[in-house]
Amino acid sequence: MDPVIIVGAGPVGLTLALALARQEVPSVVLDEGPGTDEQRLARTVVLREDTAALLGRLTGFPVAGAGFRWAGWRSMRRRQVMRQITFGEDDPALLHLPQHTLTAALRKAIAAEPLVELAVESRLDSVEQEPAGVTAHTRGPHGTWWRGSHLVGCDGPRSTVRKLQDIRFPGRTAVERHAVAALRTELPWPGEAVLHRMPPWRSSGPAVTEVTARPLAEDVWRLDWLLPPGRDLVTPDLLVARVRETLAGWCGGTTPPYELLDTGVHTVHHRLARRWRAGRVFLAGDAAHLLGALGTQGLDEGLRDADNLAWKLALAWHHGPHEALLDSYQEERRAVVAARLRAADQALPVLRGGGLRSAVPGAARSHDTLLTDGHLGRGVLGAPGAYADSPLTPAHTDSSVEVDTAVGAQVSDVRVTAEDGSSVALRERLGRGALLVLLIAPGTVVWERKHWVTAGIMPRLAAAVTALPHRAELLVAESYPGAAAHTVLLIRPDGHLVTALGGVRPADLYEAAEAALGGPLTTAETASSRT
Repeated sequence: MDPVIIVGAGPVGLTLALALARQEVPSVVLDEGPGTDEQRLARTVVLREDTAALLGRLTGFPVAGAGFRWAGWRSMRRRQVMRQITFGEDDPALLHLPQHTLTAALRKAIAAEPLVELAVESRLDSVEQEPAGVTAHTRGPHGTWWRGSHLVGCDGPRSTVRKLQDIRFPGRTAVERHAVAALRTELPWPGEAVLHRMPPWRSSGPAVTEVTARPLAEDVWRLDWLLPPGRDLVTPDLLVARVRETLAGWCGGTTPPYELLDTGVHTVHHRLARRWRAGRVFLAGDAAHLLGALGTQGLDEGLRDADNLAWKLALAWHHGPHEALLDSYQEERRAVVAARLRAADQALPVLRGGGLRSAVPGAARSHDTLLTDGHLGRGVLGAPGAYADSPLTPAHTDSSVEVDTAVGAQVSDVRVTAEDGSSVALRERLGRGALLVLLIAPGTVVWERKHWVTAGIMPRLAAAVTALPHRAELLVAESYPGAAAHTVLLIRPDGHLVTALGGVRPADLYEAAEAALGGPLTTAETASSRT
């Protein structure tokens, strides 16, 4: 069968290719560049724990070791510390790393993956669809035609794929602009990320209303200054003045020694593609959405796009088309990103508008909470979305029970015992294309697997798992947040909870698994899968 064609060799496209390969699906990645990436320390990414774990699984590279985990977070307004957070085991820190470091790790993994072909200097210029597949043409030194089962546009904000499919991309341009500098220096808060609003020092240019400092490894910091509305040119002299004034303001009036490593201007746009699927063509990452104001991380969402789409494309590639399952990619991911964009657009006038609203008692702390949520991946501005209204959600039954994870949300990363008897983190079993069935069985950790695998309800549950309409892996956990003993969790390949059942209910488990796969195949789909 033809490979999946992926247009764009940025982090999202490369992640999707590796995620498909992990599920034994070949792909061709069309890279319009030479196959290398410019090293820019002013261009960094912030990843939550689950997306960092996803990349670690796919690359086999210790992504966490290549980045920097913040020791804490500090919010300031004028001279007052508004909020201070110390990260620990119960409150994991975000991971901050240069984007070129991440892309290099992905490219290295791609080079060792026989199921992925990377075609450099290949710029897409046409796409043709037919019932059996997709044909794409590229121009360049080795311009040619490519044949694929599906095509995914991960080709950024100016997506050629999106334009060729005539998909509108409405939204707002230049919602915010930030001047950016990467420098090596020592600040008073080693390892802490800092958000400083209305800093008290005088500025030689327009007044600074907000500056953020995010630490990287080896005493490198990324500093972002929120620019006033308009398109005024950010000159090198102005940027150096910003650096010196900010460092002096934070270090008692004297500018400490620093080494300026990189500079830039980061412009935030808010846009959302009308459609993320057009037949056998899909959009992901910046080709499908642009967001980033108030600390939200566009790449983090793009990686979730790839994780969501990979297992659905893999199932269609191996077993034939299932339209409801493929449609659910747009319905789930677009709804989550749209909700975040709405939240950011509603918060922006409050945070940036000033006037009487800023003088209301308690407003400063309320604003700080919104900004902190966005920067730290929490609340409506930053937390990962749950697919609460997903078409893949099964109907509630008498055996359904509640746990601390809502249906459609990501499961907690508990320790589990796998079928081979090994004890691993639950996240390590994700992304393999299989459904996960997790039994909560207190006490099993103290016994060897051979003693409990044939005891109690295990044989009946194992038989039910074998009979499911799709490959599934049976796992056992000592405990799970909010779950009673003998609770059975059904988990999608991307780690989202399908349902929780009280005990072994084979019929209910089967129906939930079928729903998670998009429902039963239609007659036409069944016939197509046999050809």
